[in-house]
Amino acid sequence: MREKKEKLVVSFLTTTQAMAAEKYCQSNQIPGRLIPLPSEISAECGIAWCTGLEEEERIRQVIQDGGIQAKGIHRVYLYE
Repeated sequence: MREKKEKLVVSFLTTTQAMAAEKYCQSNQIPGRLIPLPSEISAECGIAWCTGLEEEERIRQVIQDGGIQAKGIHRVYLYE
């Protein structure tokens, strides 16, 4: 049976910002992937960046250094 695991999910106001975050994270070797935005967070742009909880500090730095406009950083239980 699949188990839910707590993940870090970054939501964005626009799809463009989500894609910019993906590009920035990939170029800086930050693991993660784009996922559909979990409905318990919101129904904004519909795309979010998902990564492990251990990457929270690096993600906050990405948002600051990369000029990424994130709506929020959330801890969500998701199926792997």
